[in-house]
Amino acid sequence: MLRRLHHEQPASFEFTPANLAWAKGQITKYPEGRQASAIIPLLWRAQEQEGWLSRAAIEHVADMLSMAHIRALEVATFYFMFQLQPVGSVAHIQICGTTSCMICGAEDLIRVCREKIAPNAHQLSADGKFSWEEVECLGACTNAPMAQIGKDYYEDLTAESLSKLLDDMAAGKVPVPGPQNGRYASEPKSGLTSLKEYEKGRAKYNGSVQRAVDIGDTIKRIDGTEVPLLTPWLGKAAKAAPATPAKGKVKEPKPAKGKPADATGVTVQAAQAISKGEPVPSKGKKPRVMKAPRKGGADDLKMIKGVGPKLEEMLNGMGFYHFDQVAAWTEAELAWVDDNIEGFKGRASRDGWIEQAKLLAGGGQTEFSKRVKKGDVY
Repeated sequence: MLRRLHHEQPASFEFTPANLAWAKGQITKYPEGRQASAIIPLLWRAQEQEGWLSRAAIEHVADMLSMAHIRALEVATFYFMFQLQPVGSVAHIQICGTTSCMICGAEDLIRVCREKIAPNAHQLSADGKFSWEEVECLGACTNAPMAQIGKDYYEDLTAESLSKLLDDMAAGKVPVPGPQNGRYASEPKSGLTSLKEYEKGRAKYNGSVQRAVDIGDTIKRIDGTEVPLLTPWLGKAAKAAPATPAKGKVKEPKPAKGKPADATGVTVQAAQAISKGEPVPSKGKKPRVMKAPRKGGADDLKMIKGVGPKLEEMLNGMGFYHFDQVAAWTEAELAWVDDNIEGFKGRASRDGWIEQAKLLAGGGQTEFSKRVKKGDVY
């Protein structure tokens, strides 16, 4: 199936402060140079926040992980769990249409979606509150037919019960997930045939449903406030190596300064910093900076392709105000900048800032700066 980005795209994307903290926490799970391993959880968090993945969100995540945009786009377009078009503001309904559910009435559920939401899958309802699609097996065959709505399963559905669920959600109610025909979990419809002695003292709902009820609102967008940010892997010192090698063992040579400590590419200095909970040493050499712009005022760094308002503010805060400062960066200084522009790592070299700045510092223009002056870039 061909998967393309939606034809209408928002201009930008930003994580909420809580989601940004969560995302940064996930990145720290991986050693220096391997941050791209966090691509799927970060894309998923972006989708949970907005409901779907826009191009801006995909590229924002790529920039956070110092990845080429195309690499992040490859991941987002490959996995069907990522929605590449807007979904309903209240809920996106995923109807299981595989064998068990199909036999038990999934086609009736799809008919309800066509009538009450929209004629076609991935099409928004007239009020923008709902969207739907048919998906492959969701693994709740005993409770067929079923649908996933938000984070939960709604099982043992009929056309009537699904229709009521949609009406309740549209009215702002939060229905109880799980079986919708009175079953506790996935026991026989006629009732328990074994373990009957446990039936009397059991909780009102099964474990999955109880958790959803405890949260209180399982179809809302994740904003990072649901659970505390947990990064137990930070701040824990690694076990110190023995001062002398054990008898009969050969002491391994110590890697030279700045060389990778192992196959992951992490340097000795970075590994030591991580084990102590300290910031990882930056790459390269810090360029000379200025305390303030010159008397004529700061240059408009947004004339450089890849520098938006947020990055310009960040660069000014670091002490970079003028094109000639950027033009003078050495290779080592460029590496330092690439490593220290938080949230945009690698962009300075990727977008060729030095080459652009040299032209602009000499009074020339780039194709991008011409577009900026015309007002074609916002």
